[in-house]
Amino acid sequence: MDFQLKGKIVLVTASSMGIGRAVAESFIQEGSSVAICARSKNQLIQTAEEIKATYGVEPLWCVCDINVEKDINNTIEVVRRDLGEIDVLVNNCGGPVSGVFENLNDENWQNAFEQVLLSSIRFSRNVIPHMKEKRWGRIINITSIAVKQPIENLMLSNSLRNGVVGFAKTLSNEVGKYNITVNNVAPGYTLTKRLYELSVSKAKVTGESHEHTLAEMAKEVPLQRLARPDEIAAAVAFLASEQAAYITGNTIQVDGGLFKGLF
Repeated sequence: MDFQLKGKIVLVTASSMGIGRAVAESFIQEGSSVAICARSKNQLIQTAEEIKATYGVEPLWCVCDINVEKDINNTIEVVRRDLGEIDVLVNNCGGPVSGVFENLNDENWQNAFEQVLLSSIRFSRNVIPHMKEKRWGRIINITSIAVKQPIENLMLSNSLRNGVVGFAKTLSNEVGKYNITVNNVAPGYTLTKRLYELSVSKAKVTGESHEHTLAEMAKEVPLQRLARPDEIAAAVAFLASEQAAYITGNTIQVDGGLFKGLF
C-alpha cells in the first residue's frame, strides 16, 4: 500500500534507538525526508550510519535534549534549514523514572512533566503554523498502554502520558479545520532498552532473573509475545498516511491485546 508519504518532511524525536528509531526507518522506507534527534551525539551518528547502510539514505540528525526548550527550537531550525518545513511530527520520548508515589520528589515530577508533556507541546507549537498555511499536517504522539491501563511502579508515566492524550484530543479539535490530524499510539510491552531496564528493576524486587520477568510479561499478552519496535512504527506510518486522513483525536493501542477494557 502506498501511504503517499514520499517527499514529506518528517521529524521523529528521541529517535536514536528503540521505537523512535523504528518509526524513523518506516518513514525512510516510505520515501520521506527524515530528521532524527536525541541527547547522545555518538548514538545519533551511529544510528544515522546504520540507517544509511541499510536503506542508502542518511537521515538528518540533531543533538537535542527534549527537556530543554532551546534545544527543541534549535532542532526545528536545523530541520527547516536543511530539509524544509515539517509535515509530520512524531513526538516520542523515553519513559520517566519508575517508582511509587512516596518515593518521587518535586524534581522527579518536574522532569517528567518537561520530558513527556511539555516537549510534545513545544514541538507541536513550532510546527503547527506551517501546517496551517499548507492546510495539511500530522502530529502523532507515542504514549504507552499506561494511558489505558496504568502500569505498576510507573506513577510518573501513568500520570503525565495521560496529559499528552488530553492535550492531543483538545488540539485535534482546534486544528482539524486546517486538515491537521493529531493522534496517539499507545504501545504495549515492546522489546526496547526501556523494557529491559524495567525488567531488571522488577527482578531486583522479586529476586527472579530479568529474563524470567520478561517472559512473565509476555504471558500477560493474549498474543503471548512482546512487540517489536517496527510493529509500533507501522501504526505510526499509517496514521501519517492519506489513508488515515479521517482519523484524528484518537489513541490507538498496539499491545497484542494486553489492554483488557472495552474503550
